[in-house]
Amino acid sequence: MVGWRKVEPEHVLASAPSDRNLCRFQAMGCQTTHSNPEVLHSCPLVFFATKPHILPAVLVEVAPAVTEEHILVSVAAGVSLSTLEELLPPKARVLRVSPNLPCIVQEGAMVMARGRHTGTYEAQLLRSLLEACGQCEEVPEAQVDIHTGLSGSGVAFVCAFSEALAEGAVKMGMPSGLAHRIAAQTLLGTAKVLLQKGQHPAQLRIDVCTPGGTTIYGLHALEQGGLRAAAMSAVEAATCRARELSRK
Repeated sequence: MVGWRKVEPEHVLASAPSDRNLCRFQAMGCQTTHSNPEVLHSCPLVFFATKPHILPAVLVEVAPAVTEEHILVSVAAGVSLSTLEELLPPKARVLRVSPNLPCIVQEGAMVMARGRHTGTYEAQLLRSLLEACGQCEEVPEAQVDIHTGLSGSGVAFVCAFSEALAEGAVKMGMPSGLAHRIAAQTLLGTAKVLLQKGQHPAQLRIDVCTPGGTTIYGLHALEQGGLRAAAMSAVEAATCRARELSRK
């Protein structure tokens, strides 16, 4: 976000236990500290980007510094809004954000959920900032774990499919490097068409198929291999695991 000047670096204050965790912020020109309460005293918008098991202790530490003016955003996986609200003062304005890996190239697919005392203004502000990293949608908290299964874990699922596409081309005689580049670009181009045209994937699939052509033969092979069912089961399994971890 700093690189796109949504927020100037000198207006960012990052806190971590050691300088080793702060060097990247320092390199961008951000302010740094080893005091978590100092961040609360200095900043109205605070992101908590800790490991899930560490977050409760951090919230207890900063709770005395929290006011009704703060907007508090948790990126910790599996920590519910109710847990955040229980550990913070009454009427604290909290939100949860679930990002995914492509945020590092500004093509992330993120969702956010707001707490009981968080209004439209806070949600719109957060979305405006996060859109520097990709697409951000507001959802009910119950859908955050589904997002983990679909988009967080989905990055690995898509990589597995891209790898398989490329290996199919290698089997047929294409050099490996070229095959992997073309497979990745095919996924990128297809995704852009779907997003820009707002089409259902089934419609684009139909548009690509011609009677008796290469694509319908390939799709038949995918159906015989159970691709559709396997992909659905993968999202289901990852979502169930996310829910299980949240309960812990």
